[in-house]
Order: sequence, then C-alpha cells, then structure tokens
Amino acid sequence: MTETAPPLKLGAVVITMGNRPDDLRALIDSVAKQDGDPIEVVVVGNGAPVTGVPDGVRTIDLPENLGIPGGRNVGIEAFGPGGTEVDVLLFLDDDGLLERADTAELLREAFTADPQLGIVSFRIADPETGVTQRRHVPRLRASDPMRSSRVTTFLGGANAVRTAVFEQVGGLPEAFFYAHEETDLAWRALDAGWMIDYRADMVLLHPTTEPSRHAAYARNVARNRVWLARRNLPAPLVPVYLGVWLLLTLARRPSAAALKAWLGGFRAGWSTDCGPRRPMRWRTVWRLTALGRPPVI
Repeated sequence: MTETAPPLKLGAVVITMGNRPDDLRALIDSVAKQDGDPIEVVVVGNGAPVTGVPDGVRTIDLPENLGIPGGRNVGIEAFGPGGTEVDVLLFLDDDGLLERADTAELLREAFTADPQLGIVSFRIADPETGVTQRRHVPRLRASDPMRSSRVTTFLGGANAVRTAVFEQVGGLPEAFFYAHEETDLAWRALDAGWMIDYRADMVLLHPTTEPSRHAAYARNVARNRVWLARRNLPAPLVPVYLGVWLLLTLARRPSAAALKAWLGGFRAGWSTDCGPRRPMRWRTVWRLTALGRPPVI
C-alpha cells in the first residue's frame, strides 16, 4: 500500500516599516484563516519595531532598513538556512489581504502536482474595484489578467516560492534595495530548471498604487536594470537589452526630473559593483523566448 505524502509545509514572510499596523493585522488574520495546516508567519520590521501582531507570530526588528530584498532574506533565514524548515514560503505585502481561504490549499496542490514549479505569482486586485493593473500581470500579453499562464518573472509582494529554489540559486540580491530583485531571482531560477506560474485564482487584495510613489524609484529602476543585465545575461545580449530599455524610457517621455534621476541610475549601474556575474545559458534564453518574453525587453 502506497503511503500518502504529508501536505507541503508553508510559511509566510511579511516585511513592514511599522506604519500600517491595522493593515498588517488584517493580512495576518487572512493568513490564519487559510484552510489546511496552519501557516507560520514571520514579520520583519525593516528599520522599525513590529507591534500589535497576534500571539504566535514571530517578529524580527532590524535596526535599519535593509530594503525589500534584504528584509525578505532575513525572513527566509528565520525558517532555517534558505528557509528549509518549510517547503514553500509566501511573500506578502503588509497592506495586502488574501481574498480566499483556499489559497494555501491551491498552492499545496500546485507545487505537489508539478515538481518543476518553483515560483507562483498571485494576481493583485484592488479591494474596491477588483481591477488588476496591467503592470501586475507579469507577462507582455497582459490584457487579460484572468488568464493563468507560465511566466518569466513574478510579483514581489504576492508570491510563493519553493524553498528548494533558494537552496539551489540563493536568495534575493540585497544590493538592489528596491526594484527588479524579483526578476533577478526569476532568471536564476529559470536557468536552474525551475518554472514560474502566474495564477489568476490566487488573489491578494491590494490598493491600487503607482511605483513612482517611492522617492528613489527612477534611479533604482535604471541602476538595477543595468545590474540585472550585467549579472545574468550573455554578453552579446547586455547592450541589446539595455538599449531597448533606454529607448522605451525615452519614448514614455518622463519628466525632466525623472529622466535626470533615471540617467543617473543608468550611469551608476555601469560604474558600481553589480555582484557576482553568472550569465544564463543560451537554452535559458530560448526558454524565456518560448514563454513569450525574450530577455531583450
């Protein structure tokens, strides 16, 4: 008689700046209401103390803001080296809310059914309008957010990652601080043979926002785009990828201040250390292309 494998063990990492305690509590409550085995939650205070969380929720107070990837890496390690005390880690924005109580069970089913599945990206929807912003659908053909598919990247504050991915390819690039850290991890995971799914039926409710609300948005986006290419792309594709993004940025006609910040970040991406360079294999380039997003855009 064949033994049934135990259900996958899930954990959750939430980083917070301590300025949304009510939203944070609501998110934690939505995790606690998930069907199936309980999910252990770790909340990382990124330069701010964590207060007002329910009993049983682990907290880590960092003395300084390490940025999004740095804070999430601390949360990963709270579940043992590379997060290996659990099978899958959810990463959720502190002002988000899991819409459905069966999201955890859907995740367990998805990761169990597909051993190659490394990352799942949730659909983000505005809690009042139900609208999913185009930028929150991680593929070029983003007109239908209700269509699930294989993708080449994922959403940072609404995803789940098999911890074997971290064990194999490492964590998020801490020097990025904010912007493109997810794509850096996604490309490394794809190069290692893992797959990424966008699932429209796994929903995180989150107020509609614009990324430009962050003061360092334009500079970080440009700098990290250069770092991303320098770290991960075969040498012939680096100038192609960055040239395309330079032209796209100019075509969007940013304000003078935003363009100045973007160009400053672009220069910084070339003049500063990008971390270890591990160019993806050409077969990974072909895989990205087959999935609808060649690594030149």
